Amino acid sequence: MATEKSTTRVELTKEGLVGTIRFRSETGVNIFSSRVIRELGELIEKLREDANLRFVVFRGDGKVFLAGADIAEMAGFREEEGRAFATTGHNVFNALAALPQISFAAINGHALGGGCELALACDFRIMVAGAKIGLPETTLGLIPGWGGTQRLPQIVGPARARRLIFSGQPVTAEEALQIGLVDEVVPTVDALDAALSKWFKYLEPGSPHAIERAKRALLHRDEISEFARCFTSPEAKEGITAFLEKRKAAWVRS
Repeated sequence: MATEKSTTRVELTKEGLVGTIRFRSETGVNIFSSRVIRELGELIEKLREDANLRFVVFRGDGKVFLAGADIAEMAGFREEEGRAFATTGHNVFNALAALPQISFAAINGHALGGGCELALACDFRIMVAGAKIGLPETTLGLIPGWGGTQRLPQIVGPARARRLIFSGQPVTAEEALQIGLVDEVVPTVDALDAALSKWFKYLEPGSPHAIERAKRALLHRDEISEFARCFTSPEAKEGITAFLEKRKAAWVRS
């Protein structure tokens, strides 16, 4: 968890089918403050509205991916400020989880507290060897407030989630891979780009509209409605026709 006032900047770039949100700080330690989480929410809204993007990547520059929330800011919180801080974070990370694009956390260094919770809201997590990930809030007399208590059990199971949350102890990238908390571990920061390219190629055959529907079904558990709505998109007709004609489907976003 961070102990200094956040100077972190949040930047959005787009290249081809990929949108990248990058966290940068003069200190090399990226920290969530109220300002940072609000700016992140604004950029996520811009990504949601861009039908040309198929993938979204969250990255951190410097020594860490994201070190967590701004403890200096939270030091003066009362209950009402805590509720507002948690509500904002929940809204932003719920919007992240609901992005129509496929999202990745490219974790270059430690992902703690809010940094871990951001990664949990992504569809996939790729992590550099030796980095650590976890939810240390209980060691400060707090609990995860941006969805960690809900998303972590869904990914690693209730028993492991309790152990990680109650102890506040992070795990290494290698341990995180073993328990399913991350999807791939790469040897160096420089290897993240190649890993991401491999994942993009692997996921590219899926229909963008179908993936968006599948994400909604996973989030809201309404598979029947989302399946039915697939037939409102020309991609369903294209996919079925391509299968019958024994050719590759050509996806065109509408």
